[in-house]
Amino acid sequence: MPKPLKKAVLPVAGLGTRFLPATKALAKEMLPVVDKPLIQYAVEEARAAGIEQFCFVTGRGKTALVEHFDVAYELEATLRERSKTEALALLATTSMPPGSVMSVRQQVPLGLGHAIWCARAFVGDDPFAILLPDDLVLADVSWVKQLAEVYEQTGGNVVAVEEVPREHTSRYGILKVGHDDGRLVEVTGLVEKPKPEEAPSTLSIIGRYILLPEVIGELARFERGAGGEIQLTDAMARLIGRQPFHGLRCEGRRFDCGDKAGFLEAQIAFALKRPDLADKVRAFLGRYV
Repeated sequence: MPKPLKKAVLPVAGLGTRFLPATKALAKEMLPVVDKPLIQYAVEEARAAGIEQFCFVTGRGKTALVEHFDVAYELEATLRERSKTEALALLATTSMPPGSVMSVRQQVPLGLGHAIWCARAFVGDDPFAILLPDDLVLADVSWVKQLAEVYEQTGGNVVAVEEVPREHTSRYGILKVGHDDGRLVEVTGLVEKPKPEEAPSTLSIIGRYILLPEVIGELARFERGAGGEIQLTDAMARLIGRQPFHGLRCEGRRFDCGDKAGFLEAQIAFALKRPDLADKVRAFLGRYV
């Protein structure tokens, strides 16, 4: 039986330059979709899969990410004094058990693989999930939970995957595909950001992973890949053949909130799922579309 999945790493050290000037003093992961920051959506998705321990790989100016999940004594006291019970209930959704959140610094921007390596002491000898908060998911069942079910069945590495246009393969880690039943895919190879004419498929890794701890040893080789960075995809590729490796087409919708258009679409999609907002949103959309 595979070891229980209880840990998650969230790489959140990026500068968020595509959202300047909003991200000049605000971490991009704190940008709200409706009324909840991206980082909270990611943590809630992981907790729905039974994740209990979180490591944020941060950079300068990112302390708000950890503070968001801390106890806000003064704010809570003020809300109680004013009998703001609904606001207190909302605040409670950010509450985390003591000791369940830690952070480490990625002092230099050497890529996603380097960010994951920075969490090596947290990972230890345990399997762990990785969530990229820029990828926001709207699904009935948490994508991490869907991946966790495959991990429990196979005991190996599993990543969320999605078809992309061939002209966009140079933006993603792309799979070389073995057996494919339409949902679960055997991964026989991985290529980071290949040119469209060189891509082995159009099936790309999306920002959700469950990996075995041996990937940390591969990252520790500090081999540079695409863009001169330490690529997680390259480290994972070296595990293929030594460990089970699968891709899962998860059920649900993913929004690229690292892109302005994707972020705006997510605002509308999530608002339309809210009973208190849906009718108002439909009404005002009619004035613009």
